[in-house]
Amino acid sequence: MLYWALVFLVVALIAGVFGFTGVALASAGIAKVLFIIFLVLFLVSLVSHLARGRV
Repeated sequence: MLYWALVFLVVALIAGVFGFTGVALASAGIAKVLFIIFLVLFLVSLVSHLARGRV
Protein backbone atom coordinates (compact mmCIF):
# COMPACT_ATOMS: atom_id res chain seq x y z
CA MET A 1 0.00 0.00 0.00
CA LEU A 2 2.87 2.34 0.71
CA TYR A 3 4.15 1.52 -2.77
CA TRP A 4 0.91 2.76 -4.35
CA ALA A 5 0.95 5.91 -2.23
CA LEU A 6 4.44 6.65 -3.51
CA VAL A 7 3.42 5.88 -7.11
CA PHE A 8 0.51 8.33 -6.93
CA LEU A 9 2.77 10.92 -5.30
CA VAL A 10 5.24 10.63 -8.18
CA VAL A 11 2.40 10.86 -10.71
CA ALA A 12 1.14 14.00 -8.93
CA LEU A 13 4.59 15.58 -8.98
CA ILE A 14 5.12 14.82 -12.66
CA ALA A 15 1.65 16.06 -13.57
CA GLY A 16 2.27 19.22 -11.54
CA VAL A 17 5.51 19.89 -13.41
CA PHE A 18 3.77 19.58 -16.76
CA GLY A 19 0.84 21.74 -15.69
CA PHE A 20 -1.92 19.13 -15.46
CA THR A 21 -3.37 20.56 -12.26
CA GLY A 22 -6.50 18.39 -12.24
CA VAL A 23 -4.50 15.18 -12.56
CA ALA A 24 -1.97 16.42 -10.00
CA LEU A 25 -4.66 17.25 -7.44
CA ALA A 26 -6.43 13.92 -7.93
CA SER A 27 -3.19 11.93 -7.68
CA ALA A 28 -2.06 13.84 -4.61
CA GLY A 29 -5.41 13.20 -2.95
CA ILE A 30 -5.23 9.49 -3.67
CA ALA A 31 -1.65 9.35 -2.40
CA LYS A 32 -2.67 11.11 0.81
CA VAL A 33 -5.58 8.73 1.44
CA LEU A 34 -3.46 5.65 0.75
CA PHE A 35 -0.71 6.90 3.05
CA ILE A 36 -3.20 7.51 5.87
CA ILE A 37 -4.66 4.02 5.42
CA PHE A 38 -1.14 2.56 5.44
CA LEU A 39 -0.27 4.49 8.59
CA VAL A 40 -3.42 3.35 10.41
CA LEU A 41 -2.86 -0.29 9.45
CA PHE A 42 0.77 -0.05 10.55
CA LEU A 43 -0.22 1.35 13.94
CA VAL A 44 -2.89 -1.33 14.44
CA SER A 45 -0.34 -4.01 13.55
CA LEU A 46 2.23 -2.51 15.91
CA VAL A 47 -0.20 -2.30 18.83
CA SER A 48 -1.46 -5.84 18.28
CA HIS A 49 2.11 -7.15 18.11
CA LEU A 50 3.05 -5.37 21.34
CA ALA A 51 -0.11 -6.57 23.09
CA ARG A 52 0.47 -10.15 21.97
CA GLY A 53 4.06 -10.09 23.21
CA ARG A 54 3.06 -9.15 26.76
CA VAL A 55 0.46 -11.88 27.27
